[in-house]
Amino acid sequence: MMIQRKISDKILQWAKQYPIVTITGPRQSGKTTLCKSLFKTKDYVSLEDIDQRNYAQQDPRGFLNRFKDGAVIDEIQRVPDLFSYIQTIVDAHNKDGFFILTGSQQFEMLESISQSLAGRTALVRLLPLTINESYNKIKKMPSLDSVLYTGSYPRIFDKKLNPTEAMSFYVNTYIERDVRKLINIKDLSKFEIFIKLCAGRTGQILNLSNLGNDCGVNHTTIKTWISVLEASYIIKLLKPYYRNFKKRLVKSPKLHFLDTGLASFLLDIQNESQMKTHPLRGALFESFAISEILKMRFNAGKTDNLFYFRDNTGNEVDVLMDQGTKVSQIEIKSGQTITNDFFKGLNYFIKLSKDINNSYILYGGSENFTQKNVQITSWQNIDQITT
Repeated sequence: MMIQRKISDKILQWAKQYPIVTITGPRQSGKTTLCKSLFKTKDYVSLEDIDQRNYAQQDPRGFLNRFKDGAVIDEIQRVPDLFSYIQTIVDAHNKDGFFILTGSQQFEMLESISQSLAGRTALVRLLPLTINESYNKIKKMPSLDSVLYTGSYPRIFDKKLNPTEAMSFYVNTYIERDVRKLINIKDLSKFEIFIKLCAGRTGQILNLSNLGNDCGVNHTTIKTWISVLEASYIIKLLKPYYRNFKKRLVKSPKLHFLDTGLASFLLDIQNESQMKTHPLRGALFESFAISEILKMRFNAGKTDNLFYFRDNTGNEVDVLMDQGTKVSQIEIKSGQTITNDFFKGLNYFIKLSKDINNSYILYGGSENFTQKNVQITSWQNIDQITT
């Protein structure tokens, strides 16, 4: 079953405007399926195939010259030298949508793509399914606990997989294949401990030293491992928002898992009933909300521009969306009952900044309404938040 992706129109638009469209995202986020669906007439080749990879490495010109009308090239980060050859070809052809490139790491950060393809490629970030993409075919939305436990990887919905089993295979594959490629780790068991400890810190301010102490590795190693999780779209580091507010502000990022199903597996949550009473349920809900907002921005072709605010006395706003001259603020609460405490951080930040566009409370209830000039939004209607 092909799940309609909201970003499809943007990809097709950019394929008419740029010679290259580069699609990045975590493994199994649906990149290959989407490309084959949108570009049915193009040749397709995956550099996961060892024969194709060897060909591309040993004779890059011969490899690329087979594709007279361009191609979809999957997992291109496996042969980064191809970027410079692709540049030469697209400059010669001067044709939009010639190559569609995909990769399961944020390789747009690598020098090879910034040097070779600058100005020639549109960059697409395809995260797993949004909540509406996941459940658009059903009459009634599942419970919040079920949604948090299941996560949003397409294969789980397409094949109706058991989320715990699916994430078990995912983690094993990710660690064995991607982690070994990105960094030289002799003892993978320490990395497994590390990623589980990170899941236990989702929604929390990142403390590299404490994390290193718990893992038994040094600060530098932890910093490298965190960058690996971020490069492969496992986590998002939400940066702090600080201007000259004449306040002492927290300046460390917050760690958020981009998929709560993966985080749930790493936390040994094996069904939705365990989620209901889990002490990290609120933190998982916060990570879920931030992931959904990120997906909405990426699907609309927008950049990240998400931050959080916290000062040294504990005043906090979970999300600030920088929208240029204005910011929108969002408080995220998993509870189903709106209380006065929910407004505390929002009201505090309004006193600090005159540049507020919209104020939201995203909560675990089912009703939408306005209270105290704040838009109260159900988690089921998160797409109503203006990004």
